[in-house]
Amino acid sequence: MELNRRTVIAGAAAAGLAATTLGTATSAAAAPGARAASGRKPVKEYFGTLADGTKVYRWSLENGGTRMKVLSYGGIIQSLEIPDRHGRYANVSLGYDNLAAYVAGTTFFGATIGRYGNRIAKGQFTLDGKKYQLSVNDGVNSLHGGKQGFNTKVWDIEPFTSGSDVGLHLYYTSVDGEMGYPGTLRTKVTFTLTRHGDWRIDYEATTDKPTVVNLTNHTYYNLAGEGSGSIYDHELWLAAGRFTPTDSGLIPTGELAKVKGTPFDFTHRKPIGRDIRTGHPQLVTAKGYDHNFVLDKGVTAGPEHVVTLRDPGSCRTLKIFTDQPGVQFYSGNFLDGTLVGPSGHTYRQGDGLALETQHFPDSPNEPSFPSTVLRPGQTYRTTTIHRFEA
Repeated sequence: MELNRRTVIAGAAAAGLAATTLGTATSAAAAPGARAASGRKPVKEYFGTLADGTKVYRWSLENGGTRMKVLSYGGIIQSLEIPDRHGRYANVSLGYDNLAAYVAGTTFFGATIGRYGNRIAKGQFTLDGKKYQLSVNDGVNSLHGGKQGFNTKVWDIEPFTSGSDVGLHLYYTSVDGEMGYPGTLRTKVTFTLTRHGDWRIDYEATTDKPTVVNLTNHTYYNLAGEGSGSIYDHELWLAAGRFTPTDSGLIPTGELAKVKGTPFDFTHRKPIGRDIRTGHPQLVTAKGYDHNFVLDKGVTAGPEHVVTLRDPGSCRTLKIFTDQPGVQFYSGNFLDGTLVGPSGHTYRQGDGLALETQHFPDSPNEPSFPSTVLRPGQTYRTTTIHRFEA
């Protein structure tokens, strides 16, 4: 899910930024033994400088056959390299090769999203009788935390090794009133690569005032390799018998609609492109899939398997495990051929997809949805695991 190109924010100018660029935990189960390998200590390198003089760094991690590059700007996954069934590597995440493109971008490629992932209607909500007005950046609505959400912040990063795991701790403190949200939110996000190549994300946050929070990651996947073309032949399974229909602004109506008999039924694995052009009103409104799927399991104490994505050509497979109640499936509807990836290829509609584990969009305004309220003395904790196979 990204900003509709018709409501694009003004990139670097809106953020007051410009950039110079650089020249050229435990896993639930083991992946195939051939992918197991000892981890390498994370490596840090300079990536670019923002207009205010802040330096941005890139961290490289490798473990269990998975290779990852993470930027301190936005907590962004810049690349994610995975082998196919023949051991050939490809970067399966969409992105850019320079900082300026990330600063100016509106697609949230690979970003850590907050304070609130997804949309909040009219950028408003009421908590404990007090109404809050948020930054709006998607028409009249607030999307992914507003004009300067967590995807635009420079995170403090600490590398770590723990047994056979390697990873990064990312820290950011959002002050009271930032983008209109109440309370100072202290956030810690941990990226771990396990010895079996799983990518685990652990989110934590505390606040000093009642607030709402919904953190997620916005990596766009193409398991055939970024820049290789459409993901419409990728096969998708979602453990979700319901989804949340939206209005014309992509705000949930409050209904939890059954997927059975509709193009939204992924309870049996099928190609993403099979039903995407059927003319279903919800697909017409969103120009494809850009919907929250209600996971059958609900909120759980630990991560459970809820998604399988497979590219039939390479046999690369992504399995997602989460404790969250929803997954936003976005089929890259607003990629319009104007963006160029690190491979030198342009991204067109359907060239990548996002699977954002989350609470539901607009939950602060829908009492029937699972609550996203965080209060002083509580700790927000959630975990998502990405398992790669071939």
